[in-house]
Amino acid sequence: MSLHEGNWPDARSRRRQGPVAPERSLRIKAFYGLLPYVSHLARQRRMRRFVQLMDIKPGTRVLDLGGSPRIWDNVEIPLDVTMLNLPGAIPSAELESIREPGTNIHSFHHIEGDACKVSQFADASFDLIFSNSVIEHVGPEDKQEEFAREVIRLGKSYWVQTPSPWFPIEAHSGLPFYWFYPERFRAWLLARSRKTLPAWWTDYIATTRILSHRRMAKLFPNARIRVEFLFGLPKSYVAHSGKNDTH
Repeated sequence: MSLHEGNWPDARSRRRQGPVAPERSLRIKAFYGLLPYVSHLARQRRMRRFVQLMDIKPGTRVLDLGGSPRIWDNVEIPLDVTMLNLPGAIPSAELESIREPGTNIHSFHHIEGDACKVSQFADASFDLIFSNSVIEHVGPEDKQEEFAREVIRLGKSYWVQTPSPWFPIEAHSGLPFYWFYPERFRAWLLARSRKTLPAWWTDYIATTRILSHRRMAKLFPNARIRVEFLFGLPKSYVAHSGKNDTH
């Protein structure tokens, strides 16, 4: 989910069109059909590890950059969660559902803004900054750097996850080892896709900028970079910093 104004309109139009996968591609439809099951498994494991490593306590004040309420269903400790997204990122029906009394153990708040420039809050305003699969969508390297600086500035601790380029099936396109194709070949694939697939989908892939382990370590120099594995393969990188970290 992108949090930089330059990329968001395409993602926002994707929500308006309904299905996540383009209807005219059987391969992409099959990929996005299986993706929720794999993502659910990975998310459950990730959030269990998150609770353990970050020593999560009831009432912890969390700022979730670019997130949605659903991921917090995997945390059974009641938290105070503020979600920051660009306008239109979360459907109004989903926002209304979390505001209904007794529907969730967490206390949710939603604000609109740009995660690369969070002017609403002072330094260390939150116990924890959380981000799940967002930094690869905020824009070019300078935007990634702005995002990382805000993460470090805003929280007393943080947890930032991003997909690994080494997982055999790329998390956005469904193509095997997509980020290891020559750049010109990737450009050719996108140009070919634009002839048959919706513009929002090809733009979504084109504006994704995957991060390496080394890049994450550079952006978050005071963090531990943990590799998440799925089926024995590197699925994601997590940069986390907090009192339980050991380097």
